Amino acid sequence: MAKIITVNTNGIRAAARKGFFDWLPQQDADVVCIQETKAQVDQLSDPVFHPEGYHCYYNDAVKKGYSGTAIYSRVKPRKITTSLGWDPADSEGRYLQADYDGLSVISLYLPSGSSSEEAQAKKFRFLDLFLEHLKGLRRKRREFVVCADWNICHREIDLKNWKPNQKNSGFLPEERAWLDTLFDEVGYIDSFRLVNSEPEQYTWWSNRGQAWAKNVGWRLDYQVITPKLGDKVVAADIYKDERFSDHAPQIMEYDFEITG
Repeated sequence: MAKIITVNTNGIRAAARKGFFDWLPQQDADVVCIQETKAQVDQLSDPVFHPEGYHCYYNDAVKKGYSGTAIYSRVKPRKITTSLGWDPADSEGRYLQADYDGLSVISLYLPSGSSSEEAQAKKFRFLDLFLEHLKGLRRKRREFVVCADWNICHREIDLKNWKPNQKNSGFLPEERAWLDTLFDEVGYIDSFRLVNSEPEQYTWWSNRGQAWAKNVGWRLDYQVITPKLGDKVVAADIYKDERFSDHAPQIMEYDFEITG
């Protein structure tokens, strides 16, 4: 069995202050994928950011206090990849891949387009380039688990107020169609929905109003898997007992072992 967690920490140092690293050892996860670390490696020298029992890898943005990804792994990966060869993936530290025996786990942070038309255009460019990368991965002789803040909700069930958000970034028809292509044509699978088809399963809540208290949320954080892993999904959970961020950890259990 393998347990994989993905979480957008909205600043890993802030999440640490909110108890994330007290919670983490209790989870006994094999791999932890983190997005939006908002820190440079030299700011993470405190041992708390290098949890005991894990090999820790960080990919920082050039811009300080912005973006960034991380992977914590119990098994030492055979290879770590931090570059896709294009921006903003590379300059913003949005991609980190750990390779194991026949399996790769990716921590990915897709851009948000909510701040401006320019930001949305940047997001669309990223989606176009990244789809080609995902197609390329399907030609590899290995399986993939892509853990990400996708910054997109796929279906109406994936956000509380879907009707008024159809013209907003994160639920635009073009973004949803991109996920349709990813799943229906390229063949990837939304692992969570294989075992949980319930409504109101959200991973992000606005800090405005009473969104968290009223569970007015969005499901933005998915573990997307290659088809051969489809029958390996055992359990899915969203941890909401504590708040480390405006996102909640999304936890999956799989019927396979991760070996180096």
